Amino acid sequence: MRPHRLRSTLITTLMLATATVSGATSATAHTSTAPASATAASSLGALTELFAERLLLADKVAAAKYGTESPIDDPARERQILDDVAARAAGLGLDPHSVTTVFRDQIEANKLVQRGLYARWDAHPDERPTERPDLAKEVRPALDLITTRLLAALQETAPVRADTSCEPRLYAAATLSAYGHRLDVLHLRGLGRALPSVCVTN
Repeated sequence: MRPHRLRSTLITTLMLATATVSGATSATAHTSTAPASATAASSLGALTELFAERLLLADKVAAAKYGTESPIDDPARERQILDDVAARAAGLGLDPHSVTTVFRDQIEANKLVQRGLYARWDAHPDERPTERPDLAKEVRPALDLITTRLLAALQETAPVRADTSCEPRLYAAATLSAYGHRLDVLHLRGLGRALPSVCVTN
């Protein structure tokens, strides 16, 4: 299955699952199918879990910036992150270009969620955040920790990411992670945006 079709399937599947999560039929189906999927995708699950965690932090980034002069797009900060992970990737024996491409996708996924939240808050003022997280003290340290864990996970999963079975296993892992974190449609789209560059098969 082609990557764009896999992403579409991921979003559709999770929309259905989250819409019926409290139903007995849905619960039974999830229980019976999850173990096989988990076995097939387990080696990539650490990555998709971190992707989901990073996406959920986008809510705090958006809440910190919304209504201020701080833009969603921050090219200087993005370049700093990408330069840092490229240098660290080389030290881990990873291809810096491949790693920066993965992290660029994480940044774009994060911004996709932020833009979606801005649109939601503009349309529904009653849903706007009531607290403004501290980017420097609270949010960025959490993102930096995820960056370190992601680099380690990319190193550990290098063999499977280069295998021809990577894509279906990746999207199976992402489906489980999204279900486990109860991602809504916006965050599912973000997760789909985070995935394309993980597999490095030719």
